[in-house]
Amino acid sequence: MPWIFQEKLRIAVLVSKAAFQFISSVSPSDYTVPPEVKAAGFDICADELGSIVEGHDVKKLRFHGGVNGIAQKLCTSTNDGLPKDVDALNRRQELFGINKFAESESKSFWVFVWEALHDMTLMILAVCAFVSLIVGIATEGWPKGAHDGLGIVASIMLVVFVTATSDYRQSLQFKDLDKEKKKISIQVTRNGFRQKMSIYELLPGDIVHLAIGDQVPADGLFVSGFSVLIDESSLTGESEPVMVGVETPFLLSGTKVQDGSCKMLITTVGMRTQWGKLMATLSEGGDDETPLQVKLNGVATIIGKIGLFFAVITFAVLVQGLVVRKWKDGSHVDWSAEEAMEMLEYFAIAVTIVVVAVPEGLPLAVTLSLAFAMKKMMNDKALVRHLAACETMGSATTICSDKTGTLTTNHMTVVKSCICMSVREVGNPSKFANMKSELHDSALKLLLQSIFNNTGGEVVMSKEGKREILGTPTEAAILEFGLSLGGDFQAEREAVKLVKLEPFNSTKKRMGAVVELPVEGGRLRAHSKGASEIVLASCEKVINSKGEVVALDDSSLKFLQATIDQFASEALRTLCLAYKEVQGGFSPNDLIPESGYTCIGIVGIKDPVRPGVKESVAVCHAAGIAVRMVTGDNINTAKAIARECGILTSDGVAIEGPVFREKSQAELLELIPKIQVMARSSPLDKHTLVKHLRTTFDDVVAVTGDGTNDAPALHEADIGLAMGIAGTEVAKESADVIILDDNFSTIVTVAKWGRSVYINIQKFVQFQLTVNVVALVVNFSSACMTGSAPLTAVQLLWVNMIMDTLGALALATEPPNNALMKRPPVGRKGHFITNVMWRNILGQSFYQFLIIWKLQASGKSMFELEGSDSDLVLNTIIFNSFVFCQVFNEISSREMESINVFKGMLNNYVFVMVLVATVAFQIIIIEFLGTFANTTHLTSHQWGACVLIGFIGMPIAAILKLVPV
Repeated sequence: MPWIFQEKLRIAVLVSKAAFQFISSVSPSDYTVPPEVKAAGFDICADELGSIVEGHDVKKLRFHGGVNGIAQKLCTSTNDGLPKDVDALNRRQELFGINKFAESESKSFWVFVWEALHDMTLMILAVCAFVSLIVGIATEGWPKGAHDGLGIVASIMLVVFVTATSDYRQSLQFKDLDKEKKKISIQVTRNGFRQKMSIYELLPGDIVHLAIGDQVPADGLFVSGFSVLIDESSLTGESEPVMVGVETPFLLSGTKVQDGSCKMLITTVGMRTQWGKLMATLSEGGDDETPLQVKLNGVATIIGKIGLFFAVITFAVLVQGLVVRKWKDGSHVDWSAEEAMEMLEYFAIAVTIVVVAVPEGLPLAVTLSLAFAMKKMMNDKALVRHLAACETMGSATTICSDKTGTLTTNHMTVVKSCICMSVREVGNPSKFANMKSELHDSALKLLLQSIFNNTGGEVVMSKEGKREILGTPTEAAILEFGLSLGGDFQAEREAVKLVKLEPFNSTKKRMGAVVELPVEGGRLRAHSKGASEIVLASCEKVINSKGEVVALDDSSLKFLQATIDQFASEALRTLCLAYKEVQGGFSPNDLIPESGYTCIGIVGIKDPVRPGVKESVAVCHAAGIAVRMVTGDNINTAKAIARECGILTSDGVAIEGPVFREKSQAELLELIPKIQVMARSSPLDKHTLVKHLRTTFDDVVAVTGDGTNDAPALHEADIGLAMGIAGTEVAKESADVIILDDNFSTIVTVAKWGRSVYINIQKFVQFQLTVNVVALVVNFSSACMTGSAPLTAVQLLWVNMIMDTLGALALATEPPNNALMKRPPVGRKGHFITNVMWRNILGQSFYQFLIIWKLQASGKSMFELEGSDSDLVLNTIIFNSFVFCQVFNEISSREMESINVFKGMLNNYVFVMVLVATVAFQIIIIEFLGTFANTTHLTSHQWGACVLIGFIGMPIAAILKLVPV
């Protein structure tokens, strides 16, 4: 239960803080550096660092010289990070530990064996086996009297072994997937170079760069940054974010950056962090059952009850038959050990009917199919975080997709600009040179100042000595534009003092910075950058072609708006840059002004559509899945891209978020089904659209998201899809599936796998219910008519093995095919067991029951069986025919509607191996284990007849598929 876990976590954090506050009340002046730490070249130990950050101990922090003092004692630099020296890094790792949490021990294979042995029906059968052994040996001696009992024991052990092996393999697979989920990379400065590193490689002394949506990778201290709000709810359960800065510089592992950006100094890693210590004392529950597993467990319960009813009736009829025979013989008072054994065999048959009737293979089939799909989807660049997402994606009727980076490549470049009211094409050195020469010096200076200071990106030197741009693709495109105009990132940053920076977020759709200009007497200037319409609306002036600041009159405004529309119609993203002279004082706690700006210009950024997206959208449409684009971009840009992708059609609607927000409930009901593009949308608009689609229109909705603000929509959706490259850690944590390559085509692959999972489980259910119906009806009717059951307990256990474990393995691991995306989605209200399935189940069951009943009635004459062993041979033929009916029905079940069931069969080696293993084991049981399985040797003629009886089921299945339902 997640809320119980959260409450335990919150209490543990509070206890931990209280303990540290008590300890911190003691004067810190007693601290001495341990000798081994001193010998390694450091002046502070891991425990001391831990107590400072965990206890939020400002006294101790001051005692050690503040953040810079801690950095010195850790032999690091807040500017350049840790030095390159490999030996020093190894020493640091030995002393302070690595940034990994201790993993809970995997359950051994024998634990799974022990759990499998706790199955109630198997325990009842074990008691039957024990009693059978005692009575059999007492009456018939060893070894003849032990055959029946040992046969049941062997069958039980086989069931237990296969079940345990299957569960053990799944646990290992899920453990591997769990490791993949935890792989996070982060921006780190080491040896003066900024680089991406795995959080597992972090060491105390590392300088880490955090931005909105990042997860804090270890405990540490704030070095520098702006407007940092930290969400500590994962640790404390408190929803109110905490402001982190110079006064309160403490950052805890596992918390998330809700707003702002900063540099942090890592002080404590791995199991020494507060998160690590808490994880060591708490254990979180596993995945809940998926909706399909819950549904199938309900089916299993109903079938189990029916099976129990038939078992009781069968047992009563068999016992009554024995009693009647004895009454007729006049021996009803005198009971022998053989008759006691017969009664025990009847009880074992009744119990085994329950075993066969209870389709415990259904949850196994779901788990196998999901696990198989999860593993394969990893190869297709999709990481499934929650099991249920696999099956739910198969029912998806709508995909609400982001534009940037999902439908487009996210490789952005500025290709057009309108600076100082002049529209220019840019993109090659000569055009940049011309633009630079045409711009007035003062305007160029303002433009470069705005580009290089109002940014969340950076220009750094790589290890190879090459210039490297870090930041989002949009930031990188703007910075590249500035560099191409001859700008110098470092020189521009050093020429001013950054007073405040408000990072971009999808609600404001703009970012701002306030800089102090030392060369101009300490004047303050605000810069704004963001969505063109929003920033332009805050402007009162504009720089004209002569570099002069003039009033933004109607003609200038119309020109700029027409330019924005023109850029957008060419599928360009547009950003507006503006500045404002700030009068009077300004402190970092003040809000950056939102009006009175002067427009510097507009840039048009090209973000090409990804190859294959148009085809993928067409596949979705053919599959009955509606694709909607939800983006923060200008509506003209969004429409142009949507048309290029095949999303926006002639009868579709494109709407802006602010317009959508103003619609009444009645208008929304009419409008939402037609919406194909929503532009300038806020996270709330996205959430509202998703909620209406799910609740009002009963759509099964998949939503893509990459930002922190997308978390509500990802939570609201049936399937949340986060972007693995551009997505923040908050978005990934809210998602069910992470699209590792940020590609829309991968989303379509996920939908195909989801449908494959759903269809595979339907195939298995169809196969299993056929076996259930036939086994129940054959034994029940035979018991009622003849007073004996043709299928013994051991034989039924083997059939149970074929249909449960082996059947699940064979049918649940069928890979998807393109035909899956040519049928409509199941949707929210679709029935799991369809009319097509009922037709196949009842038709195949009728054939199998008819043929087995015919064998029982006329088998001896058909096969010319005579002599004392004729009953044993006939029962062996019945058992063998029954098994081969299941073998060929398994092949027929590969396709529920298509007649060609062999297509692609040889490509599924698991299916082929299961078939071969089933036939091989059947031969061994008949020919070599007759004593245990109550079977006897069959002639080649009899074998051929059994196989033919099974095979005839295939053309019958093909004919059934021609019957319309």
